[in-house]
Amino acid sequence: MFKNRCIMFSVLVMLISVMNSHSQEKDKKGMEEMWGETTVSGDALKSGKAKLFDEGNYGMFIHWGLFSNLGGVWEDKTYYGIGEWLMSKRVANISPEDYMETAKTFNPTEFDAKQIAQLAKDAGMKYIIITSKHHEGFAMFDSEASDFNIVDATPFGRDPMHELSAACKELGLGFGFYYSHNQDWTAPGGTRGPEVDENGKKMDFKDYFYNKCKPQVREICTNYGDIDFVWFDTPGDMPEEYVVELADMVRELQPNAMMCSRVGYGMGDYASIGDMEVPTRNVEGLWETCDTNNDSWSYAWYDNNFKSPKKILGRVIETVARGGTYLFNVGPDSNGAIPSIGIEFLQESGRWIQKYPQVVYAAGSSPWGYALPWGDVTTNGKSLYLSVSEWPTNGKLYLPGLKSKVKQISVLDGDKKSSLKYSKDNDWLVIDVPYKAPEELISVIEVELEDAEAVVESHLGIYPNVPTRLLTEFGEVEGAEQKNVRWMEKFGEWKHANQVSNWEEDGTVCWEVNVQEPGYYYLDLEYKGEGRLVWKTTTDEGIKVQNQQAATDKYAYRRMGILEFKTAGNHIIKTSLVEGDVQTSSLKSIKILPIK
Repeated sequence: MFKNRCIMFSVLVMLISVMNSHSQEKDKKGMEEMWGETTVSGDALKSGKAKLFDEGNYGMFIHWGLFSNLGGVWEDKTYYGIGEWLMSKRVANISPEDYMETAKTFNPTEFDAKQIAQLAKDAGMKYIIITSKHHEGFAMFDSEASDFNIVDATPFGRDPMHELSAACKELGLGFGFYYSHNQDWTAPGGTRGPEVDENGKKMDFKDYFYNKCKPQVREICTNYGDIDFVWFDTPGDMPEEYVVELADMVRELQPNAMMCSRVGYGMGDYASIGDMEVPTRNVEGLWETCDTNNDSWSYAWYDNNFKSPKKILGRVIETVARGGTYLFNVGPDSNGAIPSIGIEFLQESGRWIQKYPQVVYAAGSSPWGYALPWGDVTTNGKSLYLSVSEWPTNGKLYLPGLKSKVKQISVLDGDKKSSLKYSKDNDWLVIDVPYKAPEELISVIEVELEDAEAVVESHLGIYPNVPTRLLTEFGEVEGAEQKNVRWMEKFGEWKHANQVSNWEEDGTVCWEVNVQEPGYYYLDLEYKGEGRLVWKTTTDEGIKVQNQQAATDKYAYRRMGILEFKTAGNHIIKTSLVEGDVQTSSLKSIKILPIK
């Protein structure tokens, strides 16, 4: 139906208007090695061993290793990007011998397992997953399989994993290990590691697997009591028989531990999607996204670009609203301490979660299926929880397409509720809200329904008091290529975009929208490309906005002009590239801003 309307609209535009006559997915193989398959072939239920993951919805990730001792620096040179890859040939290209030598100076005497576990609890997290061995091959635990570990190779001489697992159990937090099972840059035979041992004997992956990988995974599954997660990473082209053998051993030794999909070959219990990525649409099943509190996963001396408390909360809520679980990383420094800014911001966001636990814990996804311009929606019981991060300044909060009968609407202050008036206007629920936001970070409005399941006609709404962003992902594309692309800003700092490129003549992106209030709106386009580009945007009411603006190699918004909606209700918007390089011109979204 939608597609037919877009086609009919094309004919209409021809009658009422005279029509004027690169993006590349980078390093695909590298990404497959980074994340593995994101499909899951297990039968993990949302009860039993999956209960903590499914209902907790929020965990702490910790990247800590020998790389933390270097902090992004090798031979007095700073390498910008993810610090845990410092040794890699793609970064500082440190030889295994030189890298292993640095263990002699690693003495993290400020490591305090109880303090870290308490931080996770204060932040509202329900479990901790920590790197037991990253790609560098250094074990952060006491390992009999390799003396390249924190007990035998450093002056620290303690097993911090014992301390952290005990601290988590004491506070009632779940606990698990990250283990890089394929890559090992210092172990003979490991992927991207030495090809010969210290005696010059040639070693292959089988040697690495049985000499180090499997014995160490047995150790982390045996020596720390019951654990809740084993988080494998970067399976790449690891032979399937070894993945199966490893997964079978984990299930035998730790039957209640959840494995993420990065174990490889569909052997995981839940899907782990791309790093630093929250989907724009709801995703079914058990899944997580892992993100980090600044730009690097491990500590880097220069990286103080920490996510604000509001940003942290927004990412948690957005992930839960899409149906997932949020795994948020911190990186202790060479002394074993988490940077103070990261601690303060997590504590502040944690106080909010403790005030509004129903928004996050055991919460369901948004009935709208995507974020709304002012924030997002999670569900719990018969209630919708509207987490409003962009508070409206005119005293009206708009909610499109809700068909369910409303029992009561309240603004929350912890356990306290203050009733709000509401009405229906043009099929939108209009809530009268205070002019000042009740919360400094994100305010919460509860919409109590008569029935347990919300019924929503999920329009893409055009809001009269906040900007509306229309992603190309939510449009119908004709005569162009729509696909998701990933790229790095700094090394390892992944960015994602669903975009439209490779434009044919008369190629278009077509959105069906519902306009709450007619009037004038500014139109901005978010795109990248080369040189100057001419874009045209039209509506089913005969409005046309066409303009030329410059392009750069980064996605950015440019103002195109003023778009008018003459009437409220359903409308069609179409955008096309009129002039410019059709290969490099990539459209990510359009933004419609009310003029007040």
